[in-house]
Amino acid sequence: MKTVALVLAGGIGSRLYPASRSDRPKQFLPIGGNRSLLARTVDRADFADETVVATRPRFADEIDEHAPDADVLVEPAGKDTGPALTYATHRIRETYRDSEEPLVIVALPSDHHVGDDAAFRETMVDGARVAAETDRLVTFGVTPDRPETGYGYVEPGAAGDAAGVEFHEVAKFHEKPAAETARAYVDAGYRWNSGMFAWTPERFLDAAADSSLAPLVDALAAGDPDSGFDAVDPVSVDYAVFEGAERVAVVDADFAWDDLGSWDALDRVLAPDDDGTVAIGEYAAVDAADNVIASDGKHVSLVGVSGLAVVAYDDRVLVVPKDDAQRVRELVSLLADHDAF
Repeated sequence: MKTVALVLAGGIGSRLYPASRSDRPKQFLPIGGNRSLLARTVDRADFADETVVATRPRFADEIDEHAPDADVLVEPAGKDTGPALTYATHRIRETYRDSEEPLVIVALPSDHHVGDDAAFRETMVDGARVAAETDRLVTFGVTPDRPETGYGYVEPGAAGDAAGVEFHEVAKFHEKPAAETARAYVDAGYRWNSGMFAWTPERFLDAAADSSLAPLVDALAAGDPDSGFDAVDPVSVDYAVFEGAERVAVVDADFAWDDLGSWDALDRVLAPDDDGTVAIGEYAAVDAADNVIASDGKHVSLVGVSGLAVVAYDDRVLVVPKDDAQRVRELVSLLADHDAF
């Protein structure tokens, strides 16, 4: 089995505004660590024989600074993960396929926090083995430690085994739920849909050809990716391919994991002070507790407030209740409408 780690680094990360901006996406930032999210992801991807970073044209020149040993694949346009992964899978098959051994792609977002790199690597190899041995699309499911409304869920079905690796058939994918529904999902043993996947190129492209991405698959086969991207709408790979595909498996990812998608995630990956506040940068606080503070060198002071995220980068300051951190995307949409993002 030959494995290619495909790292997705074409997004912006709008919910981490103002640290993440249209010209400075979050994958290039050292959120929650000393090195960029992209660099740390590529480090973890050393379980694979090859590493490919997929990105948009405007970010391509910056990839080498964070992942000098990875191959760079530039998408024709930014249209979410469905078109991006279809294009990348086609290109990787063309470049790395060897008739002597099966080829498996392990797709990894570049904005995750992983608490145990060794367990991560072992799990990714296990998932690749299931994909190769069973001809299934594989998603990696994280066992929830809380009812989370910001993630999609995977409902596991019948158990299976491939080359000594346990997996479950996917009974159903569930979109991001309301709080009460999320609690019911956790109680029922559903997994978080981590956004990490494994597949053989043939299995994935066959599934994509039976989806809304069919025009892109046809255009790629004809050697015309630009017209293929023009023919499809932005769509996530979960919605376009996985939710409607047959023969989908979930492999358990039993390691500490978090999607660093919004500022409240820092509560879960950084050590708090005695008052429960976590911080990137210097700060002072009086009668303040349970806050998230992040800055690019500016000193932040808080008095008499709790449960806030206070973020200061460049000439921008964001203040939002931690419970509303997901709504920063609404603010960014407003700013983008006024060319202020």
